[in-house]
Formats: sequence, C-alpha cells, structure tokens
Amino acid sequence: METRLLQNFDERAQEVSRYFIFLKNLEQGSIQLSIGNANNTKIKPINQDLEKTLKATGYLLLYNLVESTMRNAIETIFEELITKNISFDDLRDEIKKIIIDQVKDKDLQSTDKLLLNLQNISVDIISATFNAIRHQENKKRLFSGNVDAREIKDTAKKYGFSFQTNQNKTRDGIDLVTVKTNKNNLAHGFQSFEEVGRNATADELLKIQKRVICYLREILINIEIYLSNEEYLK
Repeated sequence: METRLLQNFDERAQEVSRYFIFLKNLEQGSIQLSIGNANNTKIKPINQDLEKTLKATGYLLLYNLVESTMRNAIETIFEELITKNISFDDLRDEIKKIIIDQVKDKDLQSTDKLLLNLQNISVDIISATFNAIRHQENKKRLFSGNVDAREIKDTAKKYGFSFQTNQNKTRDGIDLVTVKTNKNNLAHGFQSFEEVGRNATADELLKIQKRVICYLREILINIEIYLSNEEYLK
C-alpha cells in the first residue's frame, strides 16, 4: 500500500503527464480549435506560436512538481519526528544542525514566540521549528526556487537519505537543470514563452517529463526507506 507522500506525488505527476500528452496530440494535429457556435462552426489548427507557448508552459508545470515534491518530502520527515515524539538529543547531527540553523535564522520577535511554545525543549523545539517554516512566508527557507538534482543531493546529504537512482531511467536527474533553467528564463523574462518553446518537440518534452517523474519518485522511495528504518536517529 502506497504512503500518503507517494499518493500525493502520483496525483500531481498524473496532472503533469496529462498536459504533456495533450502537447503530443496537439503537435500531431489531433487537437484543433472549434470556432463559432452550433449553427456555424469552423475547425482551425492551433496557431504555431501558441503551440510554442504551450510547450514552454510545460517547463513551469514540471518545475512546480519538482519543488512541491521536495518541499512535501521534507515536511513529511518533520511530521514523522513530531508524530513519534522524537527527542532532539536522539537525532543525527546533520538534522540537529538544520534545526539549530532554523532557530538562529529567526528574528527576535519570532524567537520570543518560539520560547513561549517550549515546555520540553528537547522535543518541542522540533515541532516549533517545523511550524515556523511551514508558514507561507517561510517556505523559501526549505527551497529557494532553484531546485535541481544537485540541490536534491545536497538536501539528501543534510538529512541523511539516499540520492541514488536508476540512471538508465532517470539520467541521475540531469533533466532538472534544463527544467530549472527554462523556468528561470521564463519567470525573469530573459526569454519569451515562444522562444523557450521554439525548439522543443513534444517527443523530447515527454521524455524529459517521464525521466523527471521517475527521478522524483525514486527519491521519494529513498525517503520512505529512510523513514521506515528511522535513519534520522543518530
């Protein structure tokens, strides 16, 4: 039986997959515009420039999946620690450092609020820190909008879970750099949607999408093993 983490991922991954299948059908001409009303309908092909824009949008959807997946994964680790009432003293040093860094990164007002919630500091500091970073304005503390395979590997080392995947299926996550770069170019206006989508074929995009989803899923499976074996303990 799949865990909630994997179930949520599979649902979001299916949303992304449906979009890329749509792009494939669009490129093949299977999808066209129907213009007019019931009495006067005209069928027209999709404008090629619009098709480029739709292809570029696929990178935004993929990047959203990447960052949301990793954020949910880290939140799941903290939820596990809280649910099992894990003591700070029992954590591996890498996670202790993460928690201490989060506390040090808060302003004075937030620190005062943090202290009010600490009764048993060895246990409560974990939930208090987690509750702080879950707030919308602090989510960037987890990831800064530039998630790629290197960032995921660094995160894996920090928390202690494996970043190894089947390279034949995932290419070790190298496609995440392409996704991140195109997302940034679009988000910051360095390139237009038409420019980003100009040289992308639906087949290439489908292959990238499948490898990215496979990579993320294997990372999540590694995290599930990490949680099951309580590898967050020292």
